[in-house]
Amino acid sequence: MPITEILERNAELYGSDISLVEVNPEIKETRRVTWKEYELIEPNPVSTYRREISWSVFNEKANRFANLLISRGIKKGDKVAILLMNCLEWLPIYFGILKTGALAVPLNFRYAPDEIKYCLDLAEVDVLVFGPEFIGRVEGIADEISKNRLLFYVGENCPSFAEHYDSLAANCSSTSPDIKLTDEDNAAIYFSSGTTGFPKAILHNHESLMHSCKTEQNHHSQTKDDVFLCIPPLYHTGAKMHWFGSFLVGGKAVLLKGVKPKYILETASKEKCSIVWLLVPWAQDILDALDRGELSLSDYELAQWRLMHIGAQPVPPSLIARWKEKFPHHQYDTNYGLSESIGPGCVHLGVENIHKVGAIGKAGYGWQTKIVDEQGNEVEKGGVGELAVFGPGVMTCYYRDEKATAETIHDGWLFTGDMAQEDEDGFIFLVDRKKDVIISGGENLYPVQIEDFLRAHPAIKDVAVIGLPDKRLGEIAAAIISIKDGMTCTEDDINDFCHKLPRYKRPHRIIFADVPRNPTGKIEKPKLREIYCGESLVASQNRG
Repeated sequence: MPITEILERNAELYGSDISLVEVNPEIKETRRVTWKEYELIEPNPVSTYRREISWSVFNEKANRFANLLISRGIKKGDKVAILLMNCLEWLPIYFGILKTGALAVPLNFRYAPDEIKYCLDLAEVDVLVFGPEFIGRVEGIADEISKNRLLFYVGENCPSFAEHYDSLAANCSSTSPDIKLTDEDNAAIYFSSGTTGFPKAILHNHESLMHSCKTEQNHHSQTKDDVFLCIPPLYHTGAKMHWFGSFLVGGKAVLLKGVKPKYILETASKEKCSIVWLLVPWAQDILDALDRGELSLSDYELAQWRLMHIGAQPVPPSLIARWKEKFPHHQYDTNYGLSESIGPGCVHLGVENIHKVGAIGKAGYGWQTKIVDEQGNEVEKGGVGELAVFGPGVMTCYYRDEKATAETIHDGWLFTGDMAQEDEDGFIFLVDRKKDVIISGGENLYPVQIEDFLRAHPAIKDVAVIGLPDKRLGEIAAAIISIKDGMTCTEDDINDFCHKLPRYKRPHRIIFADVPRNPTGKIEKPKLREIYCGESLVASQNRG
């Protein structure tokens, strides 16, 4: 069943119930709300900005945008890109695109102008929808990208090189267009994180999107009464596909614009959120703020918060142990996935398996897994190999990249590029990215294992381990370490702490610096290598 039918059903069954809420704790309200369906709560110029829409309005807005696109010649198989920060318009626009039979193409809000143009060209995009935060970036390439595509602007003060989405869509029919869709029809193109260069375009069909809904709801048992707090960017499969579990049952979602611990706890309290998906740094920040006494749990109503789950990156067991001390009633889960597997859920821990924290879990609902060697043969239990997954959420292909597709998909199995091993109970543990493995003096070092060890140090807030060139050993492990606010730590302290590690696993170099992460929480190791590899090579040559 195409995913658009879920929206139609929700509008029919739960029309007057709230579907989406947008909360921005930092905004000073100057924006004029132009559509009567939006409700502006507490319009004081210094108050939290909050908007909400019902399921019927959500569906009507999707229909209006679909009919606008159709009136401009957009048809089944065309592509429409979304370049917006999280906002109340984001999801109605996404579903409006799908209702036309066109493909939704979400774009990373951190893209520079050349990356925006690259992705628009690679995906053969026909329409770009963008918001006020991107006027400067789009304006710089407008002459190039507007020659063969439409530009729609969401917000006030529409720039001269674009058309105003708000006023145009408001005048279109709110009736669903009569476009027949099937599970096999292409639905969306998502872009890889781009951690190895320019991103790849990942093509998914409607079956993939629907399977993501079913997987998420199966894993976390969302009901109509659950309220999902969505903080990560909607352009990424992680945030949206976790929301899909609530979407499937008609539950409310809250889009929070801001990641400060106070905002998260305050919003969870005021909006009665029962499910919150966090990234590791955000969970860490909440715990640190509580430990420092900057926040007190007694100031918030959090009894309804039943599930905290984390994905997008390896989760330190020490973090979850601390979390359970502060929130002993919480269920916890971790989810593993890739954009190529329609986001999280192809592997998940399961709330009943908290005793296995540190593992990413077992095959998710409707998924199969295996761990293979370089020849594609399954390794013995306990052996390290590449994780491969199989299921209805595997991408169709890398769009317009047959070579990369052939390298990644074999007989329907998606080879993830992640090195993993399975324990005696069948739980899978990530070892590292295949491309991040450090070979030092002939030994394979897995940075994630060293990072997990170092995160147990009480002064360490974040850490990334990368390989740096070395004339004698080929590579050495370097630890880039971010220290918690108000704490001190020296290189000798870290070296003393690392005496518990086997000698060959100990970092040869300690660097105190910020650890850069992308919007989905993944460490930007290529950026770190760019910064530190050059100077390391010079040092290695000088030692020689």
